[in-house]
Amino acid sequence: MASKYVEMIRIRFLMMLAYRTNYYSGILIYSINIGAYYFLWMAIYGGNDEIQGLSVLQMTTYVAVAWMARAFYFNNIDREIAQEIKEGKVAIELIRPYNYLGMKTMQGLGEGLFRLFFFSVPGMFIVWLVFPITFSASPSTWLFFVISLMFSFIINTQINLLTGILTFFLYNNTGLIRGKRVVIDLFSGLLLPISFYPIWAQNVMMFLPFQAISYIPSMIFTEGFAHHEVWQGLAIQLIWALVLIVPIQALWVIARKQMVVQGG
Repeated sequence: MASKYVEMIRIRFLMMLAYRTNYYSGILIYSINIGAYYFLWMAIYGGNDEIQGLSVLQMTTYVAVAWMARAFYFNNIDREIAQEIKEGKVAIELIRPYNYLGMKTMQGLGEGLFRLFFFSVPGMFIVWLVFPITFSASPSTWLFFVISLMFSFIINTQINLLTGILTFFLYNNTGLIRGKRVVIDLFSGLLLPISFYPIWAQNVMMFLPFQAISYIPSMIFTEGFAHHEVWQGLAIQLIWALVLIVPIQALWVIARKQMVVQGG
C-alpha cells in the first residue's frame, strides 16, 4: 500500500518537471518580491539595530526564507478537490484502492518536493547573492528547521483538505478558497512576523493554527527563537497537526454519507 503513495509523489513530481520553465520565472518574481520587502524593512528600521528582537540581517533572512519556504508547503489540492467534486470525478476516486485524502496529500508532497529542489534552493542561492542574508552554522538549527518545515507542509495541507472537503456542503467554495489563502498569508507570519502585531492580536493568533505554517519555521531558521522557544514552537506545530485530524475525519465521514456531486 505504501508503494502506491510513493508512486503518487513520483508522478506528481514528474508532472511538475514537465512545466519547470514556469518556476524559473517564478524565482525571478519571488526575488523581486523579496527585494521589495528588503527595502521596505530597511526604511522601517532606519537607524535602529533591531526591532522586536530581530536585527536587520535577521529580518532580511526571515523574509527570504519565509517566501522560499512557502514554495514548499504551498499547494492547490483544495482547488483540485473542489474541481473533482463539481465534475463528479470524486465518485470514481472513492472506489479506487487507496485513501482519497491520503492520495491528495501525497500529490501535494510531490508538488512541494519539486518546488523545493527547482524553486526554493536555487531561489535562495540567487537571493543570497543579491541581498544580505545569513545562514546558520549550527546543525541543530538546520535540523529543527527541516522538522518545522515538514510540520508546515502537514498543517497547510490539512487546512487545504478541510477547505476542499467543504465543497461537499457548499458546492461552490471558490470564495472560501481565495479567502483562506489571504488569511494564511496574513496570519501565518509570511507578510509580517507575529511578534510585530499588537499584543491583543498576538494573543488571538496563539489560538489559531496559522502561526505554525510560516512564523515558527522562519524564526527557527533566523535563530530568532531562544532554545526553549524552538521546542515550544515545534510542540505547537505537533499539537495542531494532531488536532486538525479530528475535523478532517469528521467532515470526511459526513461528506461521504451525503455526497451530492455537481455534474455527476
